[in-house]
Amino acid sequence: MCLGIMKGSSLSRSMGTLLLSSREDIASMSLLVAVRELGGWGQPEQLPHGTVFRHNRRDVDLLLIDELHIYADDIDAAHESLTGSDVSEVLVLSRHVSVSKTPSLTLHAIGVPGETPHGDRGQAGGIKGRIVPPSPRFGALFRTMSALAVDRGLDEKYDLTMETTHHGPVLTSPTLYIEIGSTPDQWGDERAAKVWADTLSTCLGLSGSNQVGSWKGSGDVMIGLGGGHYAPRHRSVISQSDVWVGHLLANYALSFDEQTMEEGLPHGSWRHAVTMAIESTRIAFPGGSVFAHLDRKSFKGWQRQALASLLSEFDVPLRRGKQIL
Repeated sequence: MCLGIMKGSSLSRSMGTLLLSSREDIASMSLLVAVRELGGWGQPEQLPHGTVFRHNRRDVDLLLIDELHIYADDIDAAHESLTGSDVSEVLVLSRHVSVSKTPSLTLHAIGVPGETPHGDRGQAGGIKGRIVPPSPRFGALFRTMSALAVDRGLDEKYDLTMETTHHGPVLTSPTLYIEIGSTPDQWGDERAAKVWADTLSTCLGLSGSNQVGSWKGSGDVMIGLGGGHYAPRHRSVISQSDVWVGHLLANYALSFDEQTMEEGLPHGSWRHAVTMAIESTRIAFPGGSVFAHLDRKSFKGWQRQALASLLSEFDVPLRRGKQIL
C-alpha cells in the first residue's frame, strides 16, 4: 500500500474521526448506506487505500475499503499519509457473529491482550499481546444507542450489549467496533442500521449539534476486569452511570497460574493483559483518573488479591458498583 500523500487531493486538511467500512462485510455496507443517507457528505474520492467521503460540517471521513477491516492493519496511518489528515479516532462499521446467533447491537474495543505467544498473529487479526486504545466515546455511544433502540422498540428484537476487547486490526488511533449481529437477516436490517447511524450522528454532531462523548481532559475512567464476553456486570454499571469507559477484559483474557509465582504474584498472561489495558486506556484518556471494576464473582479470592496488588502498583483503585453509580 502506497503511503505517500496524494498531491492535489481535496482531502488534505485536518479531521478527527474516521468511519471505516468494508465491502466484504454485509452489515458494514448496510451501516455505510445508513450513515450516508444522513446527508452532509461530499462526493467520493478514489485514493490508493479506498473510497473516501468527507463530511461537509464535521471533521469526519467515511472510508470504504475492499479488504475485511479486521486485517486492515495501519489503515489509520495510511489515511493520514494519503490525505494529510489527523485521525483522532476510528469507528469501524461491522457485522457481529455469535454461536448463539442472537440478534444484537453491540460495540467493543479491539486488541488481543490475553493470547500467547506474544507477537504472533491473532486468529481474527491483530497481534497477540497487543491492544489498541479505545475511543473515548465508548460509554456515550453505548448509552445513546441503547436509548434510541428502546425508543424505537428494537430492544424487543435485539440484545443491546457490549463486548470485551478482542480481534484486530492493529491500529494506533483510539478505536471501537460498531456492530450488528448475528446473521444475514440482521446484518441487512435497515432499522438496526438506522439506530447506529443516528447514534453516530448524535455523538459526532453530524447534524450540526454539539458532539457527545468528546474527551475534555478530566474525569473518571473505568476499566472492567472479569466476567464473560458480553460483560454483563460491567455493562450494568455503564448503563446506569455516566462513567467514561476504557478496556473491558473477560476472564478468558486473564490467565492465572496458581502454581508459580514471581515477585509475589502468580505467573500467567493476566499481568501483561491488565498492564496493557491500563496503559492503553490512559493513552485514550490523557489526564483521566483510571479505576478498575471487577466482576468479583468470576474470580477466586487469590486472583482478586493478585489483581488488587498489581492495580495498586499502577495507582489504579478498585471500585464497586455502588461507588460508581
